Amino acid sequence: MKHVMSPIPSALEISGLVKRFDRTAVDGLDLNVRSGEFYALLGPNGAGKTTTLRMIAGLLRPDAGSIRVAGIDALADPVAAKQIVAWISDEPMIYDKLTPREYLEFVAGLWGIGPAVAQARAEELLSWLDLAPHAQERCEGFSKGMRQKVALAGALVHDPRVIILDEPLTGLDAGSARQVKSVLRERVNAGGAIIMTTHILEVAERMADRIGVIAHGKLIAEGTLEELRRQAGRTNGATSDGATLEDTFLALVAEQAQAA
Repeated sequence: MKHVMSPIPSALEISGLVKRFDRTAVDGLDLNVRSGEFYALLGPNGAGKTTTLRMIAGLLRPDAGSIRVAGIDALADPVAAKQIVAWISDEPMIYDKLTPREYLEFVAGLWGIGPAVAQARAEELLSWLDLAPHAQERCEGFSKGMRQKVALAGALVHDPRVIILDEPLTGLDAGSARQVKSVLRERVNAGGAIIMTTHILEVAERMADRIGVIAHGKLIAEGTLEELRRQAGRTNGATSDGATLEDTFLALVAEQAQAA
């Protein structure tokens, strides 16, 4: 399934992003994700990851800062921004009484996609995610992994440039996880951009082109795995060659906690 996208200046630009609840959840966050890039945003529980993604997706309005998606000011023109963004949470929300094919055609209709194009995209996504054998079954009987694949197909039906994923592999078996990862890599290879949070650090280690580490709502480290290894090595004075992302992540978070 090849959809080569025209180049865009930057897929996602965040500057000075702030969100407060009873405490400051996101604290002056700056972030840049390039087109054709898979970016993983990692951090401990309560670091502000999901809040950040929800603001990017337009589900929360920030208290301060700016968000630009493919050059569009997402706060000034949220409708235009949402048309090129997909949001997928760890709890897939689909319509149980619909079949996967019906659901995809329904979502395509919401985006104003014509019936012929909608049908073609639906069939392509069903095949791509190995949902075709279940295309006529109601979603109410599906496992969480199957529901997650249907939700992913629904998120991709309008051909978004930026895909936002919050723990996308939760509940997937190994086969389904491999399919989803293959689909996501195809989107990046086609010029799209993905920003993902995950607690499965091996997934981030294998898939991400760059990784950002967030703690207490601030970006404390960013780069390729090798760049993060070097930063963690400078921090703890130990050699970082060959360190796993888990070891590197824990070293960076511990260093930030000591500095706080």
